[in-house]
Amino acid sequence: MNLLLKCAIPGLMGMAMLFTGCSNSVTVKVTNELPSDRLGEMVQLNLEDVKARVGDSFRIVDSDENEVPYQITYDDKLIFSASVAANSTSSYDIVAGEPSVSDTIAVGYYYAGRQDDIAWENDKAAYRAYGPGTQNRGERVYGYDVFTKSVEYPVVDHRYKLELDPANWERPNALRKEGRHQEADSLVDLFSYHVDHGNGMDVYTVGPTLGGGASALMSDSALVYPYAYKEYEILDNGPLRFTVKMVYNPLTVGEDSAVVETRVISLDAGSYLNRTELTFDGLSKPAPIASGIVVHKQNPEGYVWNDASGFIAYADSTDNARNNNGVIYLGAVVPGGYGSARMLPMAEPVGDALGHVIAESAYNPGDKYVYYWGSGWSKGGVDSYDDWTNSLADYSARIASPLIITLE
Repeated sequence: MNLLLKCAIPGLMGMAMLFTGCSNSVTVKVTNELPSDRLGEMVQLNLEDVKARVGDSFRIVDSDENEVPYQITYDDKLIFSASVAANSTSSYDIVAGEPSVSDTIAVGYYYAGRQDDIAWENDKAAYRAYGPGTQNRGERVYGYDVFTKSVEYPVVDHRYKLELDPANWERPNALRKEGRHQEADSLVDLFSYHVDHGNGMDVYTVGPTLGGGASALMSDSALVYPYAYKEYEILDNGPLRFTVKMVYNPLTVGEDSAVVETRVISLDAGSYLNRTELTFDGLSKPAPIASGIVVHKQNPEGYVWNDASGFIAYADSTDNARNNNGVIYLGAVVPGGYGSARMLPMAEPVGDALGHVIAESAYNPGDKYVYYWGSGWSKGGVDSYDDWTNSLADYSARIASPLIITLE
């Protein structure tokens, strides 16, 4: 029989499937009802339904008999990237056989040597969440960091290895002891991930803010910042999806003194945005929740929001706008729309941070708050701010009109 389901855009969970019959192949028809092409969009099937038809080992091929890479996720989903023209249907066959080894695109790691950072990336961008080591050093860094990328292959782990290699620091440290700081800095520039060596760099400033798209509950119209995560678990690690679960230390929100936040973040190949699901245990009453992007003094009016499409955006001039670093475009999309959006200024500027552009919604105890956040770079494939905001509007439209999957 045929089976219809609504399937997710990158990172969204598919609906459960009922399936009968037995054969050695499955045809997957992917239908796009939007008047625009959908290229490289992740579709998701229940693994057990596929295995019941084709067995434990299988390949996926498109209509031109090209093999399509896939991944089996931690929650027993089969995901692969599909392309469908406007108002059209594409077909993919799942057939018994041994799949080829595919390139890893979405991947991430835990870095004990860098204060417990968790950093991850795909072919579009890279991100960092700060860990307990940062908090234990007394650093006030809350939100997501952004690493720019201009290549499609993984580079972040290599950047960390260069940055953390003690041998690279021996000569610069010796020169600094001699007072030869300029020479030392020149050597550090050869391996530092704060310098673009042809694939991007870290030139984004987070500090005590939400950074590039974190969310926080609000109390008395103020953000209740999360600190570094308490514990983590990497659930998926490529080749097409990275997923990490992070549990945070208790926060005080209003009259509740032990509110524990859990985040599940997924980044798919081909997507500029991370899917993030938040839950808060220990919250006794509804509270506002804000998804936000820090606004820096280098571009104090560079933010926008779009109520119709449910997104906020900001063009960040980087930590040194005069250094030809390009522009980092940031955005967050709230499916179904947010309650309100606005600029929320800080009482006093903190470093370069003036406040946040936020999308505020209502959070009820027991809810799952799902939203999407991410970035693009003017030197990494996003040509203009208009292109970026148009892509956010398009992403919102895809959420509202998921691809339709028919299994035969």
